[in-house]
Amino acid sequence: MKVDLYDSKGTKKGDVTLNDDIFAAKINPDLMHRSVVMRLSNRRINIAHSKTRGEVSATTAKAFKQKGTGRARRGAKSTSLLRGGGVAHGPRNIRNFVKDMPQKERRAALFSSLTVKANDKEIFALDKFDLTEPRTKDFASLLQKLPTAEKYLFVLPAKNEIFTKSSSNLQNVKVILANYLNPYDVLHADKICFLKDAFTTLEETFLTKAAK
Repeated sequence: MKVDLYDSKGTKKGDVTLNDDIFAAKINPDLMHRSVVMRLSNRRINIAHSKTRGEVSATTAKAFKQKGTGRARRGAKSTSLLRGGGVAHGPRNIRNFVKDMPQKERRAALFSSLTVKANDKEIFALDKFDLTEPRTKDFASLLQKLPTAEKYLFVLPAKNEIFTKSSSNLQNVKVILANYLNPYDVLHADKICFLKDAFTTLEETFLTKAAK
């Protein structure tokens, strides 16, 4: 399979042949779903927290005398039966939402998602990025010449501060390193642009003996 290759000015200059082990893999919807759920769960921040009756600050004095009223005896005011008391079985910020998947399954999920995008013609390549200083205006101008999309994902072979800063003010652009590529970001994007050298980094990272 081949994808279009553009130069730094947004002009199409040829194509790039994709590695079939990555971009023509078996599509496994279950693995892709599990991988996305894992990523969302692992980045979840535990905020909701309710106090138990032992954590509520309340008076220990009796609400009324124990005998002689004809009423049932009343215990602590921190009980969950009273307003302002503790919460029974409420959310706690110590709950663990962390999930994990075996490495082979994670890589299979990534290859499945890249294959889906490749089949839908939503992947293209950029030969190089030659801005000498960060300029959002120049980067936005480049986007107008590339295939249109509501959400872009740019995959870089290595850290590039100029590229990152040039795109950081654009809400529809996300930049990621090739060795951190994951199914969630792949499936969330409408168009995925690989810098040409990022394909090599992708193969070196994920096509290892451990993944076979």
